[in-house]
Amino acid sequence: MEPTLYLFFKGNCLEAMTHYAEVLGGEITQVFRNADAPDPDSRMPGDDDLVMNMSMTLGRATVMASDNVSEMYARPAGFSISLAPTSRAEFDRIHDALSQDATSVEMAPDETFWAERFAMFTDKYGTPWMLNFEGNKAQGAPA
Repeated sequence: MEPTLYLFFKGNCLEAMTHYAEVLGGEITQVFRNADAPDPDSRMPGDDDLVMNMSMTLGRATVMASDNVSEMYARPAGFSISLAPTSRAEFDRIHDALSQDATSVEMAPDETFWAERFAMFTDKYGTPWMLNFEGNKAQGAPA
């Protein structure tokens, strides 16, 4: 069993997930908008362009998402999506793309005792991220 991430957005789901797919090498596999509902009772509150559900594959993981109308949206709290880039260059590329216009920066990219590079921030779409490149500090790495 593998967990599936499910993200909620405040009307910009398609934009956010498309950005994530481009930056992270994911593939959007399904998008259902309000306009795709077969009848009015099957719709969520809001206009035709709101995303009811969408899926993206990211490696072996699935990330799903939808929009919420303002009255139903709650800012994510109590978690972060953690990524482990395999190189410093990949860390920098992902960080630069995801942190552009970040709403908050909990930790700017820096070295820690466990990683060559680590960062924590919340992107412009409200998604909290942690990036961790262990590099030569990986367990078992040559000293």
